[in-house]
Amino acid sequence: MEAKQSSLNPPVFFGSAILICTTVAYCMLFPTQAQQTFGQVQEWIVNNASWFYVLAVALILISVVFLATSRYGDLKLGPDHSQPEYRNLTWFAMLFCAGMGIGLMFFGVAEPLMHYAAPPVGEPQSVQAAREAMKLTFFHWGLHAWSIYAIVALILAFFSFRHGLPLTLRSALYPLIGARIHGPIGHAVDIFAILGTVFGVATSLGYGVLQINSGLHHLFGVPVSVPVQVALIAGTCALATLSVASGLNRGIRILSELNMGLAVLLLLFVLVLGPTVFLLKTFVQNTGSYLSEIVSKTFNLYAYEPTDWIGGWTLLYWGWWLSWSPFVGLFIARISRGRTIREFVCGVLFVPAGFTLLWMTVFGDTAIHLVLQEGVGSLLDTVRADSSLALFAFLEQLSLSGLMSSLAVLMVVIFFVTSADSGALVVDMLASGGQERTPLWQRLFWSILIGVVAVALLLADGLKALQTATIASALPFAMVLLAATWGLFKALRLDATKRGIRYQALNSSRPAPRHPGGWQRRLRSLVMFPRRAHVTRFISEVVEPACQAVAEELRKQGLDAQVIDGEDGRIGLEVAHGTEIDFRYEVRPRAFVQPSFALRDTSDAGSEERKYFRAEVYLREGGQDYDVMGWGRDEVISDILDQYEKHMHFLHLVR
Repeated sequence: MEAKQSSLNPPVFFGSAILICTTVAYCMLFPTQAQQTFGQVQEWIVNNASWFYVLAVALILISVVFLATSRYGDLKLGPDHSQPEYRNLTWFAMLFCAGMGIGLMFFGVAEPLMHYAAPPVGEPQSVQAAREAMKLTFFHWGLHAWSIYAIVALILAFFSFRHGLPLTLRSALYPLIGARIHGPIGHAVDIFAILGTVFGVATSLGYGVLQINSGLHHLFGVPVSVPVQVALIAGTCALATLSVASGLNRGIRILSELNMGLAVLLLLFVLVLGPTVFLLKTFVQNTGSYLSEIVSKTFNLYAYEPTDWIGGWTLLYWGWWLSWSPFVGLFIARISRGRTIREFVCGVLFVPAGFTLLWMTVFGDTAIHLVLQEGVGSLLDTVRADSSLALFAFLEQLSLSGLMSSLAVLMVVIFFVTSADSGALVVDMLASGGQERTPLWQRLFWSILIGVVAVALLLADGLKALQTATIASALPFAMVLLAATWGLFKALRLDATKRGIRYQALNSSRPAPRHPGGWQRRLRSLVMFPRRAHVTRFISEVVEPACQAVAEELRKQGLDAQVIDGEDGRIGLEVAHGTEIDFRYEVRPRAFVQPSFALRDTSDAGSEERKYFRAEVYLREGGQDYDVMGWGRDEVISDILDQYEKHMHFLHLVR
């Protein structure tokens, strides 16, 4: 019933819709003027702000690696008791497809050959140019790109899942502006994220259909024309709409796993049918060269040897990754709840980057080998003439070219469907204040709008202008992102300090619970596996009076203390501290599967496993993994005071 009610945030929904229509109309009606205007902005950025782009991306990469190796790495993106929603393989597949899967299909062959033919320094089409081509390709598609996605996802996931803020881009500014994120500033930030997502996905759809059209022409003779491309966009968005309608756990998850499997299959085809030993050697060498030169390449602005190359490649990539990061980062955050920061960074930064570098080696070095060693100059000519044909011209040089080209076309289509449906999902969340259970019409609206924008710009030749505007928008976002990263470190320091205090002995150890009846009764409680009714009754008869007693005494001391009666039989105590962090102590019934030694009746082994319950303690930061079932009222009061004393010590340290 809840999902049938409108959940949209009117200022964000209508504001972004109006701005999208206005911008698209401008690009359609005045494509030349729009391209000139946005082009001048981008040229100014390249000439005057290139140093800031390079420095910002370098700081982001350093920050992400530091987070994984520091004491903050053990903190979870969610309460301390939360667990990952998706298994690792599914998680990796969704990361890969949303992050840059389609880019690998388009540039896996084309970019290494472009750098080989026209390197920034050195002699073109030489052995040195071949080595430099792969190092540059690794540089553009490696750790820097994924670190941008990772930091945005980290900020959003941390503040949303651990601190209860909405899963929208505005939450990234919470450490900087506090509760004002819920006002006009927050609305403006979410509108900016929606514009970047819609325009980024739409321009990718517009350019991507060129590759699909080229592949169909190569395989089946389908004419390369605007009507065919419009039909392809319509078909892609129709599939994306079906996927969005089916939800994240069905459509997007299934398509991501399917495409990851197809990508591995195509990779193995090229690896086996191509120069296998050469590729294995170059992968090791390329990786070593990339890592050994990562610092020098990161900060290289060609200041002493001015060239337009950096503006057309490195800065263009940094701008594109930054402009896409609100969309990809929010999607990654959505699927990463329950993982530790260290696990998250390793999964988002190193696993996809490693697969990306392997992909670029297999496709890029095979293409270079064909041109440099086997003299297939026609492949280089094709890339120069039309980069959308690069992949299919490349596969034509290998055995089973028809099969692999068909597989490649299918992968490109699915990659575009997953980009479109994940984009629509993200935009819908942004326009709904971070809510996931939204009416079907809202999800369909954004999915259809992305397709309409792509078709309109394709027909009016406005794709180039919009792409330039999207990349130029990365400059102000980079400034906001650096500020948000600083805010993330401030918040992490507080959480890590509180986590450390939790394990400090601030007073004498808590005495063991006293059991009327002696040690025999204590032993019986240790081996007992209570039902929900037993735990619920214990919470009602022991924990609630304990919380009431502490709350009453705190109110006598002038504090605002309330006993919270929550769902599922939970009871808690909340103490408000004004502008400082409030204290919350809660006891909840939590279910577990009974161990095998406790199941005395083995005759119904086929029946559902029986559950037992524990009365576990939860604080603001999540579950504490200890059980108070069977304790007396005084022991529960003592535990509340222990936790409150730690909280007060934490506030003392961070004031």
